[in-house]
Formats: sequence, C-alpha cells, structure tokens
Amino acid sequence: MTRAMAERALRDFRAEAEDEAVRREVVEASTVVTLEGAGERHCRHLETVLNRRPQTVQDYRIILRLHLVPYFEGKSLDAITVADVEAFMHRQIDEKGLAHSTVANQVNLLHAVFKTAMKAGLVAANPVTAADKPRSPGADADIRFLTVEEVEALVRSVADDDVGPTDAVLFRVAAMTGLRQGELIALRWRDVDWAAGVIRVRQAYTRGRLGKPKSRRSEWAVPMADAVVRTLDEHFKRTRFTGDDDLVFAHPHLGVYYVASTLLDRYKDALDRAGVRRVRFHDLRHTFATTMAAQGVPMRTLQAWMGHADIQTTMIYADYAPDATNGRDWVNRAFSSPASGASTSSPNSASQSPAPGALVASR
Repeated sequence: MTRAMAERALRDFRAEAEDEAVRREVVEASTVVTLEGAGERHCRHLETVLNRRPQTVQDYRIILRLHLVPYFEGKSLDAITVADVEAFMHRQIDEKGLAHSTVANQVNLLHAVFKTAMKAGLVAANPVTAADKPRSPGADADIRFLTVEEVEALVRSVADDDVGPTDAVLFRVAAMTGLRQGELIALRWRDVDWAAGVIRVRQAYTRGRLGKPKSRRSEWAVPMADAVVRTLDEHFKRTRFTGDDDLVFAHPHLGVYYVASTLLDRYKDALDRAGVRRVRFHDLRHTFATTMAAQGVPMRTLQAWMGHADIQTTMIYADYAPDATNGRDWVNRAFSSPASGASTSSPNSASQSPAPGALVASR
C-alpha cells in the first residue's frame, strides 16, 4: 500500500468511526430520554463511579420500578414539569397514603436522577428543585424501645424448637449492642473480640448480599456487657459452628445465613408470646441507644458505638440523657413561693434551694 492509499484508508476508517460514534450517541440519547433510562444511567453512575453500596442502589431501582417510572411513563424526561412533580407527591400522600418521609425519599431520588441527566447534557433544568413540597404534619418524636424487663420477657418467649436458642441470643445481643439486623446476620466469631470485650462490626448481610455496613465507617467496635459475654459464651459452647469464619447466628444445622424474613416473623411471634407491645426489630437498636443515653454515655461515644457517620443522627437520643444542669433545682427555685423561705433572686446559689416538697407545701 502506498502512502496515499494508506492515508485514504485511514480517512475512511476515521469517517466510519465518527459515524458509528454519532449513531451510538443517538441510540444512547433515545434510551435515556425517558425516566426509566435516566434512572438506570444514574444507578450505574452510583455503582461504577461513586461506589455506593449494592443494597442502596438496589433500593433506588425498586423505587424507580414501583413508583417513579409507572407514574411518569409516556413522558420524555425533558417534558416532566414542576406541576408534574408536585402532582406526583400529592398523589403518593393523599391517594396512596404513603408517609411524607417515604415520598421525600422518592422525590430525592428523582432530583438526583435529573441532576445526573443535567450533567450529561440530556436535560436543561431540574423541575424537582422548584417544586413545592407538601408540609409534613410533623414526625413522630417518640422513639420506640423496650425496657430491660421487656427484653428479658422477649428472650424467655422464643420458640421451643431448634432455632429458639439462637433467637434468644440474637435478640439479647441486638438489644444490648444496638447492631442492625444485617450486621447481626453477618456477624462471625472472629468479630467477637473476647479479650477486648467488644464486638467488631465489619460487614452486613442484606437482601442476599454481603457488603459493608450501612455507615460510611468501614469498621467500629461496640462494648459487650457481661450478660452479652455470658450469653455468647454459652452459645459458642452449644453451636456446631465455632470456626473464626463461621456465622455467630447461623442456622443450627446448616450453618448458613439467617433468612431476614424468617427472623422477623419469629421475632414478632416471640413478642406476642411475651405479651410485649409489637415494636420493630430495628427498635431493639433504639433500646440500646436510649438505655446508654440514660446512663450518661456522651453523645460522641454513643455515635461511635452506633456507627453513625453524623452526630446529628445520634442526637435524637439526647433527650434520654440525664439532666446535667440540675434543671429540677432551677425550676423549684423559680417557682417557689416567698412563703416557703426560698429566694428567687438568683438561680446560682445552691444554698438557696428550697427543701423538697416546698412548692407542694406552699400550696
């Protein structure tokens, strides 16, 4: 081949390559112009670029498939308006009866899908940004949890079968360490540090997949109460699976992961047999956190034990901490009658505090 022939062949090759690239762009644009295509593009971006947890991306795909895509089906992505987004939110809340927090999660995902599409030049604007969000009636500030007595009743009420002893240990450890369900299911004996007296949280098993815990922290440790140490020690002596890589809460005969749905069913049955109100399994985590807060554990320490990435998440338990300001003394001084002999001029002098019952006596 002469030089001229080679240059001509190279030009033809480049032209064909450019034509193919244009065709691919046209095909790609036609597939992502819908919300379904843009949503999948966003999920792939989370997986490959941002390295988000597989469970999280799976949750997003479920929201897209069940809620967002069916509602906006038939509309191209750039045809979705602010009014459409607002109508979607009202429909989810008013007609389907979903909680405001649930709808907020769906709309946040929609916002993220549009944001990714804007970066790719597929749409010019994000209608979610300008949409008015329905006002929430207010979140339930009450954190549900069990008392120590209720935890003991739950443990005593496990099923009388081969799996019952494993349930008893699992429920107690959940309530006394605050580990999440997936973290408990993934727990292995090498994660139980007997010498240090802690459980090291390294993995979580969710929806059939083993991965990192929900927290951004890759690993943390939770102290074990003496009752947890005794319970785990007895369980270790009883189980057939005692290798470092064996599961702590394995099936007693097969050694495989505990099926989450089965665990929840058995948990609810144990609550019913114990006569304890039905709280979620996740509320055993709240049981640990509120109990620790009530003992005066600093919020930063509790944050580390809970594996929270943000201290604000931990601060929901602050109301259960002891009153370090001696607030009762302050209000007693403020509202004591002069007839009781207490001065209300200064709240700083402990010697001016009225005797117990002074407020009641003055009435």
